[in-house]
Amino acid sequence: MSIFSIFKVTVLSLCFCFVSCGQKQNPKPAEERKAIVVAANRTADYLPLLQDQKVGVVANQTSVVFHSHGYTHLVDSLLSRNIAIKKVFAPEHGFRGKADAGEKVSDGVDTKTGLPIISLYGKNRKPSQEQLQGLDIILFDIQDVGVRFYTYIATLQLMMEACAEANVPLVLLDRPNPNGHYVDGPTMEPEHTSFLGMNEIPLVYGMTIGEYAQMVNGEGWLENDLKANLTVVPLENYRHESGYSLSIRPSPNLPNDTAITLYPSLGLFEGTNINAGRGTEFQFQRYGASFLDSTAYDFSYVPKPNFGSKYPKEEGKACFGKDLSTHSRMQEVSLQWLIDAYQNCTDKSMFFNTSGFTKHAGTSTLQQHIEAGRSETEIKATWQKDLDRFHSVRKKYLLYP
Repeated sequence: MSIFSIFKVTVLSLCFCFVSCGQKQNPKPAEERKAIVVAANRTADYLPLLQDQKVGVVANQTSVVFHSHGYTHLVDSLLSRNIAIKKVFAPEHGFRGKADAGEKVSDGVDTKTGLPIISLYGKNRKPSQEQLQGLDIILFDIQDVGVRFYTYIATLQLMMEACAEANVPLVLLDRPNPNGHYVDGPTMEPEHTSFLGMNEIPLVYGMTIGEYAQMVNGEGWLENDLKANLTVVPLENYRHESGYSLSIRPSPNLPNDTAITLYPSLGLFEGTNINAGRGTEFQFQRYGASFLDSTAYDFSYVPKPNFGSKYPKEEGKACFGKDLSTHSRMQEVSLQWLIDAYQNCTDKSMFFNTSGFTKHAGTSTLQQHIEAGRSETEIKATWQKDLDRFHSVRKKYLLYP
């Protein structure tokens, strides 16, 4: 039986268990559910695929195997099991997750293991055939947060494409999506695709990174109609509605669950001149700017350079805005804060960085709607047809209820 056939049987068995147990119709209370097991902990399912192989690993600080007294990095775990890792490929923010957003990351050597680190956010974002040369298999394990402009899924797609070209199989260790319980936001328009969004998907797509990889393969999104030799090692005990708290920052400016749940909404400020908490310890949990009307707000703060933000917007200036650090878990993308900030901007010509905003939104119409004073309800109504279409495609690739 092929690896792919074994995987299909495993997934079908897992899905059958969810349906036959009636959990979808009558979900158990959260306290009665079994703990989620990440694929990295399911060593029996992927170690046999790596034995006697020259392995490349795509990883960052979130690539860990959990145990009772903490966790061990996946690379360290594999080396202790005599898996022949030859190279590590690192996404945006680097292998140890310390680089600023958008900061170029150079190739290097991991000081702990001596392994060569190849940056996929430096001189090239797609691995070259030369960089894959001599490798028998690629293992991909990175924690995603389920937002289209979060670049780890772009790194995944380009790695899949390079592997397909080199005829190197890719094994993906799945991880939960903390924003996997809903689908919402504007859908990427083909003319605006970039590394911040390579495919026609909504801003929040409600899939684990493993499910998404299957969609990339199945929908023919790799160049030249290529198909990657993809094996997804699934999670145990995961449901899309499951709450999941990340014990490790997936990137420097997502420090906690509140930042992660607000990121789809406040991340849209990245395409404006408004500060969204970078340069504070409350990244993506507040927003403000010196050019917002100070009389409209009773909250202010001053961004300063810190870990993950060497040059924050509005550095050293008093920013007037809102504190959202006690906000509950989001169930949809909210435009209320973007609209609020625009309405209270004293000089509206200072608000949008049009090119950057369009890349984050995936469409030029969102800026136009906000500038025209349309309400959140009116704007969201324009998304619905695309969302309905995406739901019908998405369900073909779901591994979990």
